[in-house]
Amino acid sequence: MTLNLFDSHINLHGEQYDDDRDEVLVRARELGVNRFISICDKMDNFSKIREFTGCHDDMWCSVGVHPHYAKDYLDLTSDELVELAQDPKVCGIGETGLDLHYGYSEIELQESSFRKHIAAARETNLPLIVHSREADELMGNILEEEMHKGRFQPLMHCYTSGVELAKRAIDLDAYFSVSGILSFKKANDVRAVAEIMPLDRIILETDCPYLAPTPYRGRRNEPGYLVDVCRAFAELRGLTMEEAAQLTTENCMRLFGRVT
Repeated sequence: MTLNLFDSHINLHGEQYDDDRDEVLVRARELGVNRFISICDKMDNFSKIREFTGCHDDMWCSVGVHPHYAKDYLDLTSDELVELAQDPKVCGIGETGLDLHYGYSEIELQESSFRKHIAAARETNLPLIVHSREADELMGNILEEEMHKGRFQPLMHCYTSGVELAKRAIDLDAYFSVSGILSFKKANDVRAVAEIMPLDRIILETDCPYLAPTPYRGRRNEPGYLVDVCRAFAELRGLTMEEAAQLTTENCMRLFGRVT
């Protein structure tokens, strides 16, 4: 069975892949993963990510600052993000958002950075790749408030938050990406929320090197394991593997309009 899969969130620029980065991609392509988005976590890494992306016809990238690093980029402006997003290989803004679990950056700094990313997404008409952890109410409030200022397209990346935020995001026409967490034995809450997500708004991701799906849990994740994410999603929503792959890839292509 040859699938047509799109990994919407990879972190192959990390040192975990320094010894076998090319081999990891070869394995993924052999399994039917034929499009990838390399996610920018901080501005210092953007040039490396863009250079890596430029070496592959089946890869695109984002530009942005993860909420963990908001404290390190106080001078970041939406104009800077907009300028970098003119590159045709850039197909999304982020990863950005709010993370109250680790608190590596103060919440006020995270919120300020998040709003700058939203402004850039609005101006460029590129999807906003949203990270949200233990910040459901504030996240929902900011998304709704900013949407009133002007439309933008949220993507709730690796969604593990609650039902209420999911419903608020659905009302804002957000997309959702599901990861290997969906396959974890005890992730019943995540599966329950995934069951209410509109089928035309769900895409897949590995978030590698993190969150390797069953049966690889605990190992370094890689894009080839998206097949197992797809299997967990297909089983949850009563689809065949082929149907799940086609559906999520079509959704991803529609969301990331620059991807060919």
